[in-house]
Amino acid sequence: MTTPFVLVRGEILERLGGDEEIYAMMIDMFLQDVENNCAALAGAFAAGVLPDLQREAHTVKGLLATFSDDAGAAEAAVLEQKAKNGQVAGLELTVLALQARLREVADVLKSGR
Repeated sequence: MTTPFVLVRGEILERLGGDEEIYAMMIDMFLQDVENNCAALAGAFAAGVLPDLQREAHTVKGLLATFSDDAGAAEAAVLEQKAKNGQVAGLELTVLALQARLREVADVLKSGR
């Protein structure tokens, strides 16, 4: 179980050069795409196409890192590595956990605006 996501606005803004407009745009983009990202992970897993799953996990890792979610980015990195190495054991649980994390981050971002 990973630690709960906590929004540290100042840290994210610092990473974005203090640009409030980019910060708001990044949140909007994340919120608009969260369900598409979850669906892409599920679709790649269901199709059994590990390179696609690896790519989707890599994308999600970057998205979560943007919001200083080290624990979520680490979960995505685990999925990315498992897919890269062809490790199918436990993939479903890892995909489900990452989808849950994406939705958790989205909920926090919605409430923290």
